[in-house]
Amino acid sequence: MIVSLTIVRYRKLFIPFALLAMALHRLPLWLNKRCMFYKLLGSGRNGTFDLQPDWQQWGLLACWDSREDFDQFYKKSFIADWWRTLGRESWTILCEPLQSHGKWNGREPFGNPNIKDHSGPVVVLTRATIRISRLRNFWSHVDEVADLMTSVPGYITSFGIGEAPVYRQATFSVWQSLDAVKAFAYISREHTEVIKLTRRENWYSEELFARFKPIESFGSLHGKDPLNDLLK
Repeated sequence: MIVSLTIVRYRKLFIPFALLAMALHRLPLWLNKRCMFYKLLGSGRNGTFDLQPDWQQWGLLACWDSREDFDQFYKKSFIADWWRTLGRESWTILCEPLQSHGKWNGREPFGNPNIKDHSGPVVVLTRATIRISRLRNFWSHVDEVADLMTSVPGYITSFGIGEAPVYRQATFSVWQSLDAVKAFAYISREHTEVIKLTRRENWYSEELFARFKPIESFGSLHGKDPLNDLLK
């Protein structure tokens, strides 16, 4: 399986087309038999969960049976042509699932991989549907965790993405190693306390945590590759 995340930045003049794409692109993706799972995503202004949307930046996360299936989509699809015509720039990262726990809209989109002997860079996806009654609790801790994440050695970059404002949120982050991810997730006292709080107060009605091996990235955002030649 190949998992792709494409982030597209639109010109300000074309923001209405970006909003239109969220509705219009669903049909060709649904009809594409090569695409096993997809999510059209909005983006936050910061690299994590964010209440402030970036109206110029949008994304597509999708699962493909093979690299050839993705290449066919990226080179010849209506959606890719839309990006090239209306987007100012775009960046894509391709990954292979290492581990995945939880569900996304009732599905396990990345299967049930359990590869533990990976070395090298790693990508982490955390996604949740937040209970309406727990929104205030969730958002009151976001800045604290985001500031901590970006200060951990081994952190490279991250993107705040989501299917819906406020309550369906995800973070897609890239790290130099699995040890760096573990240092943030399990060794940091502040983050550990927030994790305990989510369990104790039952913040999420659905959640998913996945790790991936990044295999290729291409394109640019804000004039550069966010991975800074990490995979070359």
